[in-house]
Amino acid sequence: MSRMLVGSPVPTIVHDGRVGADKNEGPRADRPRRRTFTPDYKQAILAEYDALTEPGARGALLRREGLYSSHIVEWRRAAEAGALDGLAKSGKRPGKSSEQAEIDRLRRKVEALQAELARKDAALDLVGKAHALLETLSESAGTKPTSSR
Repeated sequence: MSRMLVGSPVPTIVHDGRVGADKNEGPRADRPRRRTFTPDYKQAILAEYDALTEPGARGALLRREGLYSSHIVEWRRAAEAGALDGLAKSGKRPGKSSEQAEIDRLRRKVEALQAELARKDAALDLVGKAHALLETLSESAGTKPTSSR
């Protein structure tokens, strides 16, 4: 009988420098996953890419590694901005403070109430126009309107 520890999967480093987690189970196991790359892998690819001078060699490298030229542009920009720090993906963003969350909630509520007020104003305007039209039709037919106003 095999046992499995309950908890989050432990990240594993794949031979090509990609970082992934063993998530081969669940309803979305067959869906594609976003690839992530280690800073060392990015630096190695950038160095190899820059060293290539023959026509078509850079494209061959990208095809072999399954990368796009946008990866190279993004990684180079990150390397120029902050060397290794720029290459590593930032961690989880800090959550909002309770005050900021309350402000956001109240802002959404105000927007919803303003939209509801605009709908009711439009409906009231429409009812007023319909009333005026019915009075005009009633007068043109020669009968007195039976309005209590």
